[in-house]
Amino acid sequence: MQVSSKYIALIFVVFLLVGCKKDPEPSFVLNDVELYPSNAGKDKLKTNNQYVAILHANLFQTALSANDIYDLNNCIESIGDKELAREVIISNFMNKDGVQLPTVEEMNADINGFIEETYIRFFVRYPTEAEKTYVKNFIESNAYMTPELVYFSFALADEYMFY
Repeated sequence: MQVSSKYIALIFVVFLLVGCKKDPEPSFVLNDVELYPSNAGKDKLKTNNQYVAILHANLFQTALSANDIYDLNNCIESIGDKELAREVIISNFMNKDGVQLPTVEEMNADINGFIEETYIRFFVRYPTEAEKTYVKNFIESNAYMTPELVYFSFALADEYMFY
């Protein structure tokens, strides 16, 4: 049995129409990040690179360059006392232009909102009622308490070292 060239051309056109479709436009969507219900789920220690990159993002709301991450990692590795190295890095970050800190007036105007925002920013979770009460009482009982000192404390907390 011989197939005519008309049928071959028709089959070719059908395959061409069915087989060739334009790829859909890619869409980029931001995924919602679930906040941890507590610090119980955080059991992985951050590397030095992760720590400085996340710290910079939390304080400046911008990313840190790879070269700066590398330099800061070398700084941490060169000092025997890792907590002291982190204190120096936090202090240096706090003294740089561009750090995103609320004012003392903003903190005192809405202490509960400030506490919740700080827990979300640094610990990626909501504070418990006990934590809210403790931090609120601590801020209210210390006249010299500033957002910088609160952020400094959160950045040095053991929980901040884990994800």
